[in-house]
Amino acid sequence: MSAREEVLARLRAALAAAPPVVPAPGPAPRRHGDRPPGHPELVELLRRRLVDYRAEVHRAAGTDVAGTVAGTVAGILAAAGARTVVVPAGLPAGWRPGTVEVMVDEDLPAARLAEVDAVVTAAAVAVAETGTIVLDAGADQGRRALSLLPDLHVCVVRPEQVVGIVPEALDRLTLDRPLTWISGPSATSDIELSRVEGVHGPRRLHVVLTDG
Repeated sequence: MSAREEVLARLRAALAAAPPVVPAPGPAPRRHGDRPPGHPELVELLRRRLVDYRAEVHRAAGTDVAGTVAGTVAGILAAAGARTVVVPAGLPAGWRPGTVEVMVDEDLPAARLAEVDAVVTAAAVAVAETGTIVLDAGADQGRRALSLLPDLHVCVVRPEQVVGIVPEALDRLTLDRPLTWISGPSATSDIELSRVEGVHGPRRLHVVLTDG
């Protein structure tokens, strides 16, 4: 037997003794949180994460949800000195503050949106673990420019929209829609980590968490 044949024989013997190859498993199942959407612990976690990101969080408690939201929004705008606010066409009428000039967005030009003091929108979903609010250009959220150009963004989030982790949020979203992921006010840092807010979005983010 030549050296070559001896090496090949040893390889065949080793392969014959090796355990069978098990096919690789399919994609891992998507992991979900251990608490249902809207669980009080998730809402509280979202609040803490948002505060960490320098957003201001307000609780709109009470049985008259619309009236409480409108009052809370009016208080935020008054404290900020806002006199004009733009809202998407689908925002519930009861959420609109009556204390300032309210403009309904009907394809307002970008220059006009940039002049408005504030915008009020709803949300599509919120992720507690990451402190992220997602807008999907729904009727109560409006087009992406609406939440990027005004300096102050007031976003209303309902508890049933709060999920634990990102995969749960993705399950609720239509991924071919224009999505805006918001984790606190717009901010960036230079090489020396000097934080600058408002570079590519609102400098101030206020989140109103309702009770229902």
